[in-house]
Amino acid sequence: MTTTASFTVATAAGPRPVSVAYERTGSGAPLLLLHGIGHHLRAWDPVTRILAAEREVIAVDLPGFGTSPALPDGVPYGHVSLGRVLGALCDELGLDRPHVAGNSLGGLFALELGRTGRARSVTALSPAGFSTEAERRYAFGILRAMWRGALALPVPLIERLSRSTAGRAALTGTIYARPGRRSPEAVVAETLALRGATGFDRTLEAGRGADFREDVKGLPVTVAWGMRDRLLLRGQGPRAKRAIPDARLVRLPGCGHVPMNDDPALVARVILDTSR
Repeated sequence: MTTTASFTVATAAGPRPVSVAYERTGSGAPLLLLHGIGHHLRAWDPVTRILAAEREVIAVDLPGFGTSPALPDGVPYGHVSLGRVLGALCDELGLDRPHVAGNSLGGLFALELGRTGRARSVTALSPAGFSTEAERRYAFGILRAMWRGALALPVPLIERLSRSTAGRAALTGTIYARPGRRSPEAVVAETLALRGATGFDRTLEAGRGADFREDVKGLPVTVAWGMRDRLLLRGQGPRAKRAIPDARLVRLPGCGHVPMNDDPALVARVILDTSR
């Protein structure tokens, strides 16, 4: 069941109210799950049950995505600011240095939580923050095209496309290597989540300066990259490894940019191995 946490974050203009939707399940050491831009917490559904057998899993809708409202004026969408917001969320939920796993933009936020000492371990799946300028322009162009497509398609057409393997590939083939494995209901839900993402523009704009070049020390870090990632190309993995020398670099065969759906067992094993 989705719950909302409301808290305040400090800004130069004073405290600002923030609300974040989340779901909590399982038992054991807490594990915070962070999705990518335009997605929602349902992105983690393929692995949640596996993870919840060993961890208390807290999956969140990042601000401006899913059912979480956008950040208020005065709270920027950059990864440093979002790191503070997520740290405040952890305080509100009573999470003392949880394990953190994130995908894409969420992977960048997970690394920021690790850098600032707010995480016990970090698993970053195709994290943002390691692109060249040309790679960033390429990825942003694809993301904007996906967003505009989601806005332009009538809901009945989205529902009709989702019923066929070819249609699911047309809607989600950029982020999944195996889009046919995604259920029609999930494809409709994530397409609607993308078109309703009130934080999309501000997040993408903040991403223009999202370079993560600082080391993450004193905790286990895994950077994992799908070998069929068509959005953040896999050559960025070694770049992340050079920035974080002690990180474990893992390749995910047969996986795309959002690997949780392409190979749930492999992704869950990578996350659990890191958090052990």
